[in-house]
Amino acid sequence: MKFFIDLLPVIIFFVVYKYTDIFYATFSAIIASIFLAITTYLIKKKIEKMVLINTLLISILGGLTILLKDNTFIMWKPTAIYWLFALVLIVSQLFFKKNLMKQMLGKQVSLQDHAWNHISMNVIIFMIGIGVLNLYVAFNFDENTWVNFKLFGITFLLFIFMIYLALYISKENK
Repeated sequence: MKFFIDLLPVIIFFVVYKYTDIFYATFSAIIASIFLAITTYLIKKKIEKMVLINTLLISILGGLTILLKDNTFIMWKPTAIYWLFALVLIVSQLFFKKNLMKQMLGKQVSLQDHAWNHISMNVIIFMIGIGVLNLYVAFNFDENTWVNFKLFGITFLLFIFMIYLALYISKENK
């Protein structure tokens, strides 16, 4: 359920885009992201780091998109999120010797360190890859194709990757 709630700004972006243009869609996504962050805070009395980072990035890159009338900035936003997440995982592992995937999921799942390292490495590779794929679609296809890819393509790939991770965790958790 949380996955679909987190997708709300993307869905709103998509719907508004289909009826107007990328600038109105971007503005709507900014408002939806801010609304989601505020609602999350009011309900949970805290804002998750990913919600905060996403809200900041959509506000900054979306704001630049609207201000400069240049869709390049909003097209970079998914890549920025994915690469930032990959970078945080890499820095945490290399410099602080902490596996963030284990810290995030370790209370729900008990796995050996090699399995956590495998998961972390797969997430890093996937995030870098999906960021590259986003840029490829953004700058080699028309805007409408990118918008459709952003909602359907990326969501589908994330869903498939989550299934892969769930199957791997299930196998290693025995």
